[in-house]
Amino acid sequence: MDPLDKLKPAYDFLLTAGLTYGFDILMAVLILIVGWWVSNRVASTVKRALRRTNADATFTPVMASLVQWAIRVVAIVAALGKFGVAAASILTVLGAAGLAIGLALQGTLQNIAAGMMLLLLRPFKVGDYIEGIGATAGTVNEIGLFTTRLTKSDGVIMFVPNSAIWANPVTNFSANDRRRVVLNVIIPEDQSIEESLASLRRIVASDPRIINDDNTKPWVAVSDYADTGVKLNVGVWTNRADYASLQADLLRLIKPGLKLDAKPDAKPDAAQPALDARGQPS
Repeated sequence: MDPLDKLKPAYDFLLTAGLTYGFDILMAVLILIVGWWVSNRVASTVKRALRRTNADATFTPVMASLVQWAIRVVAIVAALGKFGVAAASILTVLGAAGLAIGLALQGTLQNIAAGMMLLLLRPFKVGDYIEGIGATAGTVNEIGLFTTRLTKSDGVIMFVPNSAIWANPVTNFSANDRRRVVLNVIIPEDQSIEESLASLRRIVASDPRIINDDNTKPWVAVSDYADTGVKLNVGVWTNRADYASLQADLLRLIKPGLKLDAKPDAKPDAAQPALDARGQPS
């Protein structure tokens, strides 16, 4: 028997399968390619449209990603339909798989839910400087579905799970345009309190970065008495951009200013007259 005759059944099977399913396979691959291309183009269009409408920078990438994957899922379902797989069966399988995956990835789903809440309620936005629990601190660069990307003050990038931010207190240092600089100064008990307060007021009044209006007047007063001396309190308001530089300059100026300007409360005794040998004034 010719060896080619032995391969004829396999050849006939492959030819029949190719003629039967080849077109469907080609169409499924074509649907996937077109679906991926369309999803990328639509996602780019959504990003450009949201940027033109001045939408929040935290909302744009998430919405574009949701639209992109929605189109890809439709393409996958359509490609499977070319092989006779019904959409209802696919949805049933996806539902069962989603339930199993949801139970296995509870932490990941918590991050997604927390990310959606952060985008909806917006306790902070891109560009804000925030501090959370532990070492979480930095400028917000992006709020994703799973993590929030921060840039720390030293330039290091930090990725924080959304659930860790949502479930704990967060301080937003950029929410207000103004910030208050508060300093405590301790002076010796023998140093003049009034002169020290006057010195502090002169330092505060000489800095143009300090805001002085009806609602944000500078505060300079005695705050407490301690064993080490008298505690003086300085509280001033400034623009958020000037906060760090103003605090550093006040710390640099206050102590030398108090030493130069302050005088002791006790007045020196008057000069005593000279005495002769008998102890009488000469």
